[in-house]
Amino acid sequence: MFPRNPPKVRDLEVFSSMPEKFRRRGGSNAWCAANRGGLPTEAFLEGPVLDGAGNLYVTDIPYGRIFRIDAKGEWALVAEYDGEPNGMKLVGEQELLVTDYRNGLVAIDIATGRVRKHLARRNSESFKGVNDLTLDAGGNVYFTDQGQTGLHDPSGRVYRLAADGRLDLLISNAPSPNGIVLSRDERFLFVAMTRGNCVWRMPIMADGSVSKAGKFFTSHGPSGPDGLALDPQGHLIVCNPGLGVAWILDEYAEPLQILQAGRGISLTNVAVHASGMAYFTDSTNSRILRAQL
Repeated sequence: MFPRNPPKVRDLEVFSSMPEKFRRRGGSNAWCAANRGGLPTEAFLEGPVLDGAGNLYVTDIPYGRIFRIDAKGEWALVAEYDGEPNGMKLVGEQELLVTDYRNGLVAIDIATGRVRKHLARRNSESFKGVNDLTLDAGGNVYFTDQGQTGLHDPSGRVYRLAADGRLDLLISNAPSPNGIVLSRDERFLFVAMTRGNCVWRMPIMADGSVSKAGKFFTSHGPSGPDGLALDPQGHLIVCNPGLGVAWILDEYAEPLQILQAGRGISLTNVAVHASGMAYFTDSTNSRILRAQL
């Protein structure tokens, strides 16, 4: 067994809360019925991404909204449309590429809020329900297709959309594939398997396929790993909404730090600024939490 020191435990602080004017008090719809047990849901935040000016963008899945939060914590509505946006990444300076559960991949113009289809279907077949994405240096997009999969139905998928438009199916037996990120050298792909309560690690081969997928990290609790990201040193950050914590893991999947929000706080995803400031979505409380890494 590798010798190790106990991980440092730190509390997350509140950076900003959604203004009252944007909260849908008592709101509910079909997404809430399927994913929140029909509970009244004022918002469900996900998909944090930072731009070069330090603005943070987040999605609100059930109500099809994209928000921008500036460095002072002020909120502005960027887009509202008929969709269920989840993960996001910036493509250039003016466009967000979004995994939309209902519409596949869509692109959103930050300045105008205009939404256009990017990839709605595969060979005329609809996706199960795309969830999150990551981009490599060559412009290839890796994304998860989670739908309602889990241990009862381990048929979730992971795709790569090449820069030339080719779509490759990398994994088709995943129990609830969710957050996704590449290692810093882009040799390995990490995917959070929420219902499997673990994170898979997949070597990327020379031809772009994946091989020898294995469990890198195993969690516990009522809801497994969700959003993934890398810290400035290349360590893997794993959000766990069921436990209200985020782990920072070394190359052996040993926790270096545990960032805690508290039990019952749905810590779903994270974006990390170059300065090392990490911003987390507290989805069910409509807040952004943060910690300096």
